[in-house]
Amino acid sequence: MSARLLTHLRHVDLAMPDYDKQLDFYAGVWGLTKVAEDSGISFLAAEGSPEQYVVRLRKAEEKRLDLVSYGAASAADVDTLAEQLLVGGMQLISQPSKIDAPGGGYGFRFFDVDGRTIEVSADVDVRQHRKIEEKESIPVKLSHVVLNSPDLARTREWYERQLGFRLSDTLSSPHMGEVMHFMRISNQHHSMAIAKGPHTSLHHVSFEMRGLDEYMRGSGRVIRAGFKKVWGPGRHLAGDNTFTYFLDPHGNTVEYTTELELLDEDTWHPHVYDFSQPEVTDQWGTANPMNELVAKESFNDVDRGCFAAPPV
Repeated sequence: MSARLLTHLRHVDLAMPDYDKQLDFYAGVWGLTKVAEDSGISFLAAEGSPEQYVVRLRKAEEKRLDLVSYGAASAADVDTLAEQLLVGGMQLISQPSKIDAPGGGYGFRFFDVDGRTIEVSADVDVRQHRKIEEKESIPVKLSHVVLNSPDLARTREWYERQLGFRLSDTLSSPHMGEVMHFMRISNQHHSMAIAKGPHTSLHHVSFEMRGLDEYMRGSGRVIRAGFKKVWGPGRHLAGDNTFTYFLDPHGNTVEYTTELELLDEDTWHPHVYDFSQPEVTDQWGTANPMNELVAKESFNDVDRGCFAAPPV
C-alpha cells in the first residue's frame, strides 16, 4: 500500500451540453455559490468550505465526468506522488506545475485504473468561508464521491496501492457478492466509494449539510422544486450518515447528507454488511425501498471521459 499523501476531496468537475440548465440547478436550488465564470466554465463553492470551489461545470458536446480533485499537504507531497505513479507505470496527463484555476496551487493530473482523470494539488489559496447558520439549508462542504467500476476488486486495489486509500466497510449480498467499497484518506468514514456497475461512470456526488434539520429542509426544497428524488430520506448503516438522492438536470445523482461517521483509525476494522437487509441500506426505514430501479439510476450513462483528459 502507498503511503498516504492525499488529505481530502477538493472538487468534482462535470461537463454537459446544456450548461445553462446545469448551472441554474447547482447555483440555484442546490445551494452552491458561483464564484467565477469564463466562457462556458463556472466554478461553484460551498459557503461553509475553505475550498475555492467544490464543483466545476463545463459546457461540452458530450456529458462526462471531467475529473475528481484531491488535496495534498505540500508541493513536496505532490512531487512524491507523481514520482511514485511513474515508478508504478501510471500515465500522467500533466507534470506537477502551477494550476490555472481559482486559488491557484501546484498539482498534476493522471488517469486512474478505469481511465478517470484525477487531479492532486497543494498550496491552493483558502477561500473566505463562513459558519452555516441554524436552519440554513445549503451545503457546508463537499462530502464524498462514489464511482462506478465494472471491476470492483481491481479498482479498490489500485486506489489502495497507488493513492494510499484504506478500506472502511464493504456492502455485499448473498446473490451479488461485493457491490461497494467505502474508502478513506482520513478519519472520515469515506471520501470516496467504489460501486460495482456495468460500466465506468459517476455514481453520485455528496454534499454535507449543517445538521438533520438543515438536511431535511434542503431535501424538501429540492423536492418542491420538482427535481426527481431517487432515494431517501433515510440513514445508511455503513458510515451512519443520512441520505437523500436526486437527479441533476443531466442525470447525475447528487446527495444531501449529514453526520458521516468519524473513525478511530487505530482501532477500526472493516465490516462486511449484507445490503439485502433493509436496516443496512436504511436504519430508519423511512426511505423508499432499494430496488433495481433505484440502483439503475446510479449506474448513470457510460462515461465518455475515460482515458480522454478534459481540455481544461
